[in-house]
Amino acid sequence: MIIGSISENKDKEKRISITPEISKKYIASGFEVIIENNIGDHLGINDSDYTEAGCKIEKKEDIIKKSDILLQVSLPSKDNFINFKEKNILIGNFDVNNNKEIIDSIKMKSSIFSLELLPRITRAQSMDILSSQANLAGYKAVVDSFALFKKAIPMMMTAAGTVPASKVLIVGAGVAGLQAIATAKRMGAIVFATDVRLASKEQVESLGGKFLTVEGSENLETEGGYAKEVSEDFKKKQEELLAETLKKIDIVICTALIPGKKAPKILNESMINNMQPGSVIFDLAASQGGNAAFTKADEIVENNGVIIVGESTILNKLPVSASNLYAKNLYNFVLNLYDNKNKKININMEDEIISKTLIK
Repeated sequence: MIIGSISENKDKEKRISITPEISKKYIASGFEVIIENNIGDHLGINDSDYTEAGCKIEKKEDIIKKSDILLQVSLPSKDNFINFKEKNILIGNFDVNNNKEIIDSIKMKSSIFSLELLPRITRAQSMDILSSQANLAGYKAVVDSFALFKKAIPMMMTAAGTVPASKVLIVGAGVAGLQAIATAKRMGAIVFATDVRLASKEQVESLGGKFLTVEGSENLETEGGYAKEVSEDFKKKQEELLAETLKKIDIVICTALIPGKKAPKILNESMINNMQPGSVIFDLAASQGGNAAFTKADEIVENNGVIIVGESTILNKLPVSASNLYAKNLYNFVLNLYDNKNKKININMEDEIISKTLIK
C-alpha cells in the first residue's frame, strides 16, 4: 500500500505532513512512501534525507495517481483532483466549513478525513492536530507579542530603581491559552486569564495565572470540551469586568474560538481605546474574524497607541516543530485506520474517530 504526499503551496503553508523520521515508521509498518522532490527543502530537509529513510522521490502527477493514501496539511489545489486514484484516501486539515464546494467534488471518488473534526476522547489524543498545533501557537504568540512590547517583562530591581513586571491577559484558556499562560509566567509576567468555561479555572491557577470570573456565571462548555456561545446578559457582565481589567493590562493574547463559527468579539472599541498607549493585543483568532475590534488578518494596526496584531499563520513561524508534531498526529491516525493483519484500510464506521472525521 502506497502513502504519498505532494508539496504544499509554500507561499501560504510552510508545514509538511511527512518527515523523514515518520517515513521510517510508515515503512516499518509495511507501507511504501513516495513524495514530491524538494518537499521539505525550505525546512532544511533534503531529498536525500527521505531517500535514506527509504522513501522514493517521484513527480507530483505520479504521486497523485499512485497513492492509496495522500497526506497533506491543507487541501490540494483543484487541478490536482482530476488525477486522483479511484477510491483513494485523503487525510489532512481541510477547513471543511470554508471548502465545502471543493470537498464535495473530491469525495465523489475519494474518502476524505479532516482531522480538525476529531472527537475529544482519550483514544484520539495522539492524533489531535488542533491541540499539538495550538500548543505551539500559544507559545509563539507570547514570544512575538513580548518582542513588540517596548518594556521589560519580568520585575527587575536595580540600584537605579525597580522595573515592574508586565501584566498579561489571556483571553480563552484552551490549549493555546494555557500554553500562553505557562510561557508568559516563565518569562516573569503577571498573568490573568478569562474563559467562559469555569472548568478551566483550576487549570489556569495551576499554571500560576489569576482567573477572572464573571459573577454568577455558569460553565458554558460543550460535551466535547469547547466553549459555547454566551448569552447577552453574560456578554454585558464580561464587558464590564474586562473594561476595568484592560486599563491595567500591558499585553493581551486572544485565543477564543468556537468550532465552525466566527470568533466571538470580546474586546470592543471602547475597551481598546481605554488601554494604555504602547499596549499590545495579539489576536490568534484573526482568521475567524478576531476576538478584538480593529483586528485585521495578517496585519499589524495601531489604534490610539495600542498595537493590534491579527495573526492567522503563526505556525509558519515554527514550521519544523509544527511539522514534526503534525506528521506524528497523522501517523497515529493512519495506524488506527489500517488493518495490519489483513494489510488493508478498514473504514470502520463504528469507530468514533473514523466516523467523526470522515467527510460524508
